[in-house]
Amino acid sequence: MVTIIGQTALQQLPDAEIRYIPDFLPAALANSYFENLHNHIPWRQDPITVFGKTHPQPRLTSLHAHTLDSYSYSGIVMTPQPMTDTLERIGNRIYQLYDASFTTVLLNLYRDGKDSNGWHADDEPELGKNPVIASVSLGAPRFFHLRHNHDPKQRYKLLLEHGSLLLMGGVTQHFWKHQVSKTAKKVSPRINLTFRKVYHSN
Repeated sequence: MVTIIGQTALQQLPDAEIRYIPDFLPAALANSYFENLHNHIPWRQDPITVFGKTHPQPRLTSLHAHTLDSYSYSGIVMTPQPMTDTLERIGNRIYQLYDASFTTVLLNLYRDGKDSNGWHADDEPELGKNPVIASVSLGAPRFFHLRHNHDPKQRYKLLLEHGSLLLMGGVTQHFWKHQVSKTAKKVSPRINLTFRKVYHSN
């Protein structure tokens, strides 16, 4: 059973540091950012291999960073594009609220309800031991699902609204996995921006 969770209960989850700010961006600004990113980001669709079968990733992506260091996840290696003015503005707004620096942002474009992102944790070695992930949602609201790695009863979902910010830090990625599942409902496009700090050994 999956329980719909609110802001207060979210902050009380065990083995997690998660904060949700639904009104992170004013509506007009969120609308402007969505249109800019939707129309001007160089979206791509990489092949992904799951259980030995390769198929197109069920969403479009784009990686942007302050460095040229590549970033890899689920067997996909991405070389970043430069940060755009819009991405810089959003990143600076996060920094003003939450004193954390980011080098990289991974963008996901969910074109409709058929696009999704399966169960995973943002626990790649280059993100460090306890990564801080700042996730901004623009466009159609979609449910964000959480499940605890060791307690099957701990399953929740949170509706990520247009202009919202979800912050995950501490040991969250060690104990929880998350996903954006497919939906049979007719939904408009959604853009998700996940800001992170990437460490590379020399």
